[in-house]
Amino acid sequence: MQELDICATDATVGQGRIDCRGVLSGIRVLDLTRVVAGPLAAQTLADLGADVIKIERVGDGDDLRTLGPPWVEGRPGAPEQSTYFQMVNRNKRSIGLDFSRPQGAALLRRLAAESDVFIENFRTGTLARYGLGYEDLRKLNPRLIYCSITGFGQTGPYNDRSGYDYLVQAMGGQMAVTGQPEADGGIPTRVGVPIADITAGNNAAIAILAALLHRQNGGQGQHIDIALFDSQVALLMNNIGSWLNARAPLPRTGNEHPTAVPNGVFECADGFILIATFNDREFARLAGALGHPEWAEDPRFLRSRDRLENRVALTAEMNAVLSTNLRAHWMERILAAKVSCGPINEMPDIEEDPQLQARGMFVTMEHPVTGTVRLVGSPLRLSETPVSYRSAPPLAGEHSDEVLRQCLSLSAEELEKLRDEAII
Repeated sequence: MQELDICATDATVGQGRIDCRGVLSGIRVLDLTRVVAGPLAAQTLADLGADVIKIERVGDGDDLRTLGPPWVEGRPGAPEQSTYFQMVNRNKRSIGLDFSRPQGAALLRRLAAESDVFIENFRTGTLARYGLGYEDLRKLNPRLIYCSITGFGQTGPYNDRSGYDYLVQAMGGQMAVTGQPEADGGIPTRVGVPIADITAGNNAAIAILAALLHRQNGGQGQHIDIALFDSQVALLMNNIGSWLNARAPLPRTGNEHPTAVPNGVFECADGFILIATFNDREFARLAGALGHPEWAEDPRFLRSRDRLENRVALTAEMNAVLSTNLRAHWMERILAAKVSCGPINEMPDIEEDPQLQARGMFVTMEHPVTGTVRLVGSPLRLSETPVSYRSAPPLAGEHSDEVLRQCLSLSAEELEKLRDEAII
């Protein structure tokens, strides 16, 4: 695969060019994870310059590779490439390795002895059966940072359960607070993206960076325990806070904010917009922009608490006004009044959004099977050590020989024997 060396920005700093190698250049990461949370954490480290080696099942690799359609559009007759897999696996090298067998486990231990970070998302205790648990590997490499990502964590009564995003959204309260109000017939609703997976992946990356800093400051490696369940509950914020401290559960409010009014989706003549106000001053400016400054003096809408109590009446008045003209007309007036508003964008709108294009949020990379693949770029912007896009998501086992030669000095004969025995 052709390797690209593309900085996220081509700005310069001071008298010299910025460092495109990344702040984690020289850090080696073993990524034993599958699906979303772990691969996302590893990709974040890879974007920051780490050498990430993805350890996959021999043959078909990560389960996410076959999760489709949709597939990446590419050359006619090319093997199917899951769009899902492409989103969380760039900047990695892939080796196929059967570590359930003694020879494979021995190779993985040798790699761990020469690595900085080890990320896994197997069920609690699984890797220890192969001599690949944290206590096993720390004896070989006391500086190793070992990150375990599971549904429910390494401890507690649920620690041996598998946990997928959808389940964790249900058990972790996310579905209970998402969806239309119960009074309107609404039922608990899943968030449209795997939010527990994404949050756990981001939390894992943060924890790994903290552990690397601790090690740099004279410490040793450590075991990081990240649970999707913990990560999801931490997202509940004011919903769980209102219960813990006031025994007042916030009801589902659909597209409306539970405490700030007006704050939600409104209908114009040609579609929907989102309008968000959070205080009396913003509401007064909004009322003026909509041609009804008197609303700000109306006793029903005077204060935030008044608007909350009279949400239905205010929403009806606003929709009646907004429906008389187009979104562009109202957005121009509302934005001019320094009130937050925007369209409800679909995927084509997002692709063409001038702000996202100016920020370089979409990246096209060369791919050996599809020709090219388009990816969402990293949201991280570092002025001195920007992220880089060096290589497209790898094919399963694409770099097995390269990695084992480079990292373990295996000979061609040794590699051939391992391949004949289906170890790699």
